Amino acid sequence: MSQEAVQTYGRKKTATAVAFCKKGNGLIKINGSPLELVQPEVLKLKVYEPVLILGQDKFAGVDIRIRVKGGGATSQIYAIRQALAKAIVAYYQKYVDEASKRELKNALTNYDRTLLVADPRRCEPKKFGGRGARARFQKSYR
Repeated sequence: MSQEAVQTYGRKKTATAVAFCKKGNGLIKINGSPLELVQPEVLKLKVYEPVLILGQDKFAGVDIRIRVKGGGATSQIYAIRQALAKAIVAYYQKYVDEASKRELKNALTNYDRTLLVADPRRCEPKKFGGRGARARFQKSYR
């Protein structure tokens, strides 16, 4: 099987998106449905960011299929955009050339670093003696 393909992932909190990028004709699908049908509508532009920054021409020669699971709606959107950006950079590194890959990487990093680097913040676990991770129950003296 000598197919030109790369697989990358994007993460945000507990959401994980896996992108499979191969030679094609500009098709981008998320869980089998096209990029235009992403919900919620408000965050649709966030998913389009890698495409808008790099230009449609960079994505014209590749098909990208993304599977996403876990987390909430917003986290999934951020995981998708990261997987998309990382997929195109990885594809260019492996099958095009290093110079154009560096150009893509710089463009993405200058816009928003989280497009290529995962956000390490996680939810802090609840402790005893309070309602949450930091909040304590009120103290009473009598």
